[in-house]
Amino acid sequence: MDHDLKHDFPIFFHWDSKGKPLIYLDSAATTQKPRQVIQAIDDYYSKYNANVHRGAYELSQVATDLYEDSRAAAARFINAPEPESIVFTRNATESLNLIAYAWGLNNLREGDEVILSEMEHHSNLVPWHIVARHTGAVLKFIKMGGDFQLDLGSLRKILSAKTKVVSVVHVSNVLGTINPVKEITRLAHEAGALAIIDGAQSVPHMPVDVRDIGCDFFAFSGHKMCGPTGIGVLYGRLELLDRMEPFLGGGEMINEVFPTTSNYAKPPYKFEAGTPNIAGAIGLKAAIEYLENIGLQNVMEHEIELGNYAAERLSAVEGIRIFRPKKTGTGVISFTVDNVHPHDISTILDSEGVAIRAGHHCAQPLMRTLQVQSTARASFYLYNDKQDVEVLAKALEKGVAIFKPRKKADVFK
Repeated sequence: MDHDLKHDFPIFFHWDSKGKPLIYLDSAATTQKPRQVIQAIDDYYSKYNANVHRGAYELSQVATDLYEDSRAAAARFINAPEPESIVFTRNATESLNLIAYAWGLNNLREGDEVILSEMEHHSNLVPWHIVARHTGAVLKFIKMGGDFQLDLGSLRKILSAKTKVVSVVHVSNVLGTINPVKEITRLAHEAGALAIIDGAQSVPHMPVDVRDIGCDFFAFSGHKMCGPTGIGVLYGRLELLDRMEPFLGGGEMINEVFPTTSNYAKPPYKFEAGTPNIAGAIGLKAAIEYLENIGLQNVMEHEIELGNYAAERLSAVEGIRIFRPKKTGTGVISFTVDNVHPHDISTILDSEGVAIRAGHHCAQPLMRTLQVQSTARASFYLYNDKQDVEVLAKALEKGVAIFKPRKKADVFK
């Protein structure tokens, strides 16, 4: 990986923390934005700003073309069969909610079963809680086995004729585990169920091919892949999208409206009510082109190397416990330190210019499975390098020393 990539990200040269350079290790939460993305958004507002799909004038047509070019780029990026299978949303959370409400509320019945996993983000849990309350559907869970991997044996045991949905995370935002989603999709389809994949933590970090996976729906966010906030993507098989009810009603998503009834536009427009995040979509296209230029295979290899190096380096820290698989780990390192709360770890690291996440990471059920309340998490991306790992490790060692219990004799020295 070209270490000069950091020069593409202005924030590293405009922000310092207490006089220290920024070591940003929270890319699982959101990534920094390269100047190419920032410029694309600025260009839209400066040169092409108009609403899309509605104006017969040239400026609106240019804006519409740019917006639809972004849809085509998103389809290409994940190898979707056609641009029409790409719905723009606010984020992966909204994409997953769209599936739960537009498909789940209208297709699930009492006693139907939805299978999730023990490592899901709340975005792929809470919507199904709501749907289950309304429909009487039952939630079941794939257990986590050894080395922080999903136990596919437990999936096979709970699959049945009642299973209607299997919805799982591609890469855990806590553990960095890469789940075998192609095999999970195959097992779901053998049972006659839909397969839904939360790709928020995979699309930014590795090549993704939804046709190879074979899933029915796939969700991801722009802001986690060098793109702007407020833009997300839902891929859905076109025949499913065509049969689904709209998620929101209003302008743009209709075909005809009468006083007491209406009928809807074809997908994806049926699911994009109101003025969309045009600038966000254009910024997303710039982010896609940026990542394509680097190569997702290169990004993945770089992050795995950094993740492995960080796991080895941090394992020498006194009292540390690392939650990361040895076989399929990525650039995500979650950890705890004996006698030090993760929030205190984060505060200490911040004083050294190191930005990490601390908390339950929107995965409280997984925290209970791990038997911890919270963890600290360092997550690496294409602009990080081994020097960042060293700064992290030294700052962590400093923090551990501060909280290390002292003997009575030492107190009075």
